[in-house]
Amino acid sequence: MSEEAEGLIEDAENRRRRRVGLIAAGLVGGAAVAITAVAAPFVLPAMRKICLPYVPATQEQVGNVFKLLEGRSGTLVDLGSGDGRIVIAAAKQGFHAVGYELNPWLVWYSRLSAIRHGVFGKARFYRRDLFKANFAELDNVVVFGVPQLMPLLEEKLSKELQRSAKVVACRFSFPTWLPSQTIEAGVDTVWSYEAKDIVMRYLWED
Repeated sequence: MSEEAEGLIEDAENRRRRRVGLIAAGLVGGAAVAITAVAAPFVLPAMRKICLPYVPATQEQVGNVFKLLEGRSGTLVDLGSGDGRIVIAAAKQGFHAVGYELNPWLVWYSRLSAIRHGVFGKARFYRRDLFKANFAELDNVVVFGVPQLMPLLEEKLSKELQRSAKVVACRFSFPTWLPSQTIEAGVDTVWSYEAKDIVMRYLWED
């Protein structure tokens, strides 16, 4: 084979490799953009002052929550409702169930899940910042919090809850409130608090 022919073959091979490289780079870049677009709603809440990570409640946690809410009725709001399982379970038990969640993907997932479980219209989900919500009319509050959230939420609930309300905390307890009941279960431990005790203490200390 002549040197000229070998040169042409080598040039063609180099062009093919460049094309493959460009295609691969395009695919990787496209995947990165897609991942960023999908992940952004999960990441952006974490960039706020306080991050409420999405950690699904276990079946034991869900069961423990409703053991502490036995005999209760009215409105139930789950603060940071995630995939909606607490709200959906509450709707099935007759509560007027609402979930507040910052992540829009989880809000839409929860709404679809409510349809699948036959409680669409009974379980409602809203994209809402917890600290911009008004808790004055709530009967029952459930929160799966993180340590840095609980003191701030404790103060807000103390100011806004009606005396007949009940609060159930999961994973982390409130820093200064005394629980009326506790179900000890390791990571599935839950605490309940009576608003009448909380409000009176807040007024006394204020």
